[in-house]
Amino acid sequence: MLAVIDNQYQIDLSKPIDISISLTNTDENPIAWYIEKPVIEPVVFGDWIGKVSEGKSSTNFNNIFFNPHGHGTHTECLGHITNDFYSINQSLKKFFFTAKLITIEPEKIGEDLIITKEQISSLVNTETEALIIRTLPNLKDKKSRKYSNTNPPYLSEEAAAFICESEIQHLLIDLPSVDREHDEGKLLAHKAFWNVKDTHNLNSDARLNATITEMIYVSDEIEDGDYILNLQIVSFENDASPSKPLLFKIYNKND
Repeated sequence: MLAVIDNQYQIDLSKPIDISISLTNTDENPIAWYIEKPVIEPVVFGDWIGKVSEGKSSTNFNNIFFNPHGHGTHTECLGHITNDFYSINQSLKKFFFTAKLITIEPEKIGEDLIITKEQISSLVNTETEALIIRTLPNLKDKKSRKYSNTNPPYLSEEAAAFICESEIQHLLIDLPSVDREHDEGKLLAHKAFWNVKDTHNLNSDARLNATITEMIYVSDEIEDGDYILNLQIVSFENDASPSKPLLFKIYNKND
């Protein structure tokens, strides 16, 4: 099924490339920020259990307990770091974007692995609306990794500022955070990307509609280059939502 985006880009809607990580209640679920794995379990009312296989219910009727930031692919707005409430559901109103996928091996700087401005600026076409960063090594255990207290790679403040200055609205990355795990609450990359100067008194030029999507997984079979991104979220009135970013190859309209 072919579709034309903005009367310019032709994509095949029948061939989405899913770069999200599914959420499960098993040890295969990735975890960050010192929490336990998600809980998915049937509702129980007395001796009634909301599970067909238990023989007392005609439907499966589960409660789900999870944290968007720590349990898998999620998209967040600047409400993640501000004193005042901002919702991802109100911040993200468009869902298709031009996107560029790049692959970077973070540089070893001291005890940290850091994605630098120089690495990004050498690969990025600043006309794109969304930037997707795949980090090396690209091991499949990213889909189940336990990140707490491992000091994962992160973006430098200068790299995040470059993305902001390039007017790239949406950043997607296969790490649990764009910032250092233990950073004394500075959140330098988050603030630079959203152009937030004071989290308690938001500046008028802060980027209210920009988003960060973390904990994606981009398999090696997906080539670097230009795509159309469909960024899907749940309609949560919360600073973040679990999300399902899909990539679509771009075809010439004359093909």
